[in-house]
Amino acid sequence: MNYDILLAFSMATFVLALSPGPDNIFVLIQSISNGKKYGLAVVAGLMTGCLVHTTLLAFGVSAIIKNNPSIFTFIKMFGAAYLIYLAVMVYKGGDVIAIGGETKNKKSLRSLYKQGFIMNVLNPKVTIFFLAFFPGFLFSDSLSNVVQFYTLGFLFIMVSSIVFGAIAVLSGQISSFLASNKRTGFILKWGQIVVFIGIAVYLFFG
Repeated sequence: MNYDILLAFSMATFVLALSPGPDNIFVLIQSISNGKKYGLAVVAGLMTGCLVHTTLLAFGVSAIIKNNPSIFTFIKMFGAAYLIYLAVMVYKGGDVIAIGGETKNKKSLRSLYKQGFIMNVLNPKVTIFFLAFFPGFLFSDSLSNVVQFYTLGFLFIMVSSIVFGAIAVLSGQISSFLASNKRTGFILKWGQIVVFIGIAVYLFFG
């Protein structure tokens, strides 16, 4: 086993997880809106989705999706439609998003976990990203590709969970401070809508 390759993969994953993107922005918004454990529920959903993509890669399904335009387009359109649906639900949810505390419209941990999972799984670009990223870091001549892909997948999930989890914890801690600003709830509501629609547009036209 080439541990230098695994170290390089871990460092690359850390930089990717830390870079601003729709997933960590969504974790940030949910953590600020509801508290750190709700942000961590989103992280758990996203990382479970990554396990699905790892499995697709390990058993060759990713290549099938990439090489079949009809399947790829269907998954892409379905994912975009789901994100638009989420944006509409946020819009209809009220004038503002409450910061922290208990509110009657607050989502459950299970619903946020499911939302993070579905967002990730229905994004075929994650599948294609794994297909492009992982093969360059195969680290052993003796282990099967399936074992190596799962090793890289679990390493990717572990490093990303640490980064995203830190975002959730730190964001949740400042929610009480943000609650003192009357416009924060309004900004967070429209921030979520923009994130959902932005990802949908990226999926559909990207």
